[in-house]
Amino acid sequence: MSLADTSTFTGRLDDLGVAVSAGPSAECAAMVEAAAGEPAVGVPLDRSGPAAFADSPATLPERIETEPTTADLRGAHTGVTAASLGVAEYGSVALEADAAGTEPVSLFVDRHVVVLREADLVPDMPDAFEWLGPRARDESVDVVFATGPSATADMGGLVHGAHGPKEVHVVLLREDDSGEGER
Repeated sequence: MSLADTSTFTGRLDDLGVAVSAGPSAECAAMVEAAAGEPAVGVPLDRSGPAAFADSPATLPERIETEPTTADLRGAHTGVTAASLGVAEYGSVALEADAAGTEPVSLFVDRHVVVLREADLVPDMPDAFEWLGPRARDESVDVVFATGPSATADMGGLVHGAHGPKEVHVVLLREDDSGEGER
């Protein structure tokens, strides 16, 4: 990841109407708290795998239900998940379909808050496939690339939220506290 990748990624998110909060991992809970509506469900950040934050101070606010029932998910306004990686050129995030429920938590809500480590940004899709390829082949990992809010124009004008979240907010975590703050 380079500064250029971060700038490209946040610029592309801005083009897509996606809000971004950026800061150190230690401020993750506060940034998620500010971005998440009520009620909110999520996937724990401390699980294993490439979107793991086990060695990071990144946490979620206590009010985020991380073991949601089907009823919790249906009633949730916000879903909070970690992304395996971000693709700077497109402003896309890679979300793995996993036993923790990342996919439904990210898709069945009005607002999706994505937590992504800046170190997990890649410049473009060839780099994303190079990174994901071995996992997809060797571990049969399924990945959804999400790019901004859900939108469709199948029946006329553009409609947001028809097949997924109406709003997306990315919490971009730096390893230290240097650089830009929330925008």
